Amino acid sequence: MSNTLKTTVLLAALTGLILWCGQALGGANGLAVAFVFALLMNAGSWWWSDKLVIALYRAREVGPEEAPVLHRVVRSLATQAGLPMPKVYVVPSQSPNAFATGRSPDRAAVAVTEGILRLLDERELTGVLAHEMAHIANRDTLISAVAATLAGAIMMLANMARWAVIFGGHSRDERDGGGGVLGLLAMTIVAPLAAMLIQMAISRSREFQADATAARTCRDALGLASALKKISGYAERIRLPASPHTAHLFIVNPLRGGGVQSLFSTHPPVEKRVERLERIAVELGQGRFN
Repeated sequence: MSNTLKTTVLLAALTGLILWCGQALGGANGLAVAFVFALLMNAGSWWWSDKLVIALYRAREVGPEEAPVLHRVVRSLATQAGLPMPKVYVVPSQSPNAFATGRSPDRAAVAVTEGILRLLDERELTGVLAHEMAHIANRDTLISAVAATLAGAIMMLANMARWAVIFGGHSRDERDGGGGVLGLLAMTIVAPLAAMLIQMAISRSREFQADATAARTCRDALGLASALKKISGYAERIRLPASPHTAHLFIVNPLRGGGVQSLFSTHPPVEKRVERLERIAVELGQGRFN
């Protein structure tokens, strides 16, 4: 199954979860309310998600005079990909990372941390920025915002269901065609877990695709692979205080965790990403890392 088809199916599954939650809460009326709720949440993510994330990380827009190398690389990649020049931001953090946001290529923004500018050479930085431009070209910035918003809506509905069970609202729900107390209990447990797993599956799928697009755009898979190794190593030691709701935006996961927690990561393991990039490097005639 292609990444595009897989993402479409997963987004449809998130929407279906919202509708199920609405029906469990209030029968046919709850289903209608949940549908409107999903539309409103999607509209909100469409219009305001980029502004919110830029503000959250106190990112500052920089011009070509202040960051000439950064602007030159972004402009070159935008030209190669046939995209408008995005706004360029710098995040005041020494943890090396980067993200892209914006509902469309015309309104996109690319942000890098101060740490990544210090850590990477120009070749590696080009690979990272090509990855972020690939997210913009593939419309991942909008897809990830919608997925995060839908998952957040499901969490909210699950919390409402929990309170409904506590205060005995299930009797009326059963008469109105809702799921009753068992349906509500199942929803409070199953829906949030399913929403989280689906959102993470979407994120991991888009990361692999962005890596591949970036490698072929700049014809340099090993530059991005080298950058991922460096960023991952330093990000373990220099933490970025990131919100779990926006962790999926970054090129490497700013939230650390091993064992069972790694199963719920928004990003594929860096080792697997590097392996895939090495295979692409062979296709491009670059060879592998020594």
